[in-house]
Amino acid sequence: MGVMTTSTSDPGGVVVITGIMASGKSTVAQALAERLDKAVHVRGDVYRRMIVSGGVAYEPDAGGEAEAQLLLRYRLSASTADAYADAGFTAIVQDVILGPPLKTYVELIRTRPAYVVVLAPRPEAVAAREAGRGKTGYGAWTVEDLDTGLRETTPKLGLWLDSSELTVAETVDAILARLDEARIDPAS
Repeated sequence: MGVMTTSTSDPGGVVVITGIMASGKSTVAQALAERLDKAVHVRGDVYRRMIVSGGVAYEPDAGGEAEAQLLLRYRLSASTADAYADAGFTAIVQDVILGPPLKTYVELIRTRPAYVVVLAPRPEAVAAREAGRGKTGYGAWTVEDLDTGLRETTPKLGLWLDSSELTVAETVDAILARLDEARIDPAS
């Protein structure tokens, strides 16, 4: 899981990397950005952490204000990615975007080309990764709840990658090798 030093030509545009918590999104997004010649890593969660007071956690069946704040976070990260792409960077966006909101998120991105990569390791692999992490983020959610939400309610957009047995470098290699599968059509 070391830092990759070999760069490759940039795909340009915006690459969205999503999946459940502990699926490897942050690590893979950073490694992918480091592999490219001119890239940024847009971390969606930073927009949630900017809220000093009045923040509402998004939990099962949260609705209302929690849902509005989640959509705000998505709008901010999508517009940030677009701004970086406009400046010539490949913008790698990483966030938990599950269920129908994935289609909504894709519609927020105006840059083309745009790509979606869904990291979908098996739940037992995620549970093992979560046990080894220094941070926790599940709250009221379980790995199984999120995995079920991912697989049953998330639109099948882009490249779905089972990274259970892959190293970070192998995951980035797979994304770059299969980028055409990750490309989304403006009408999707």
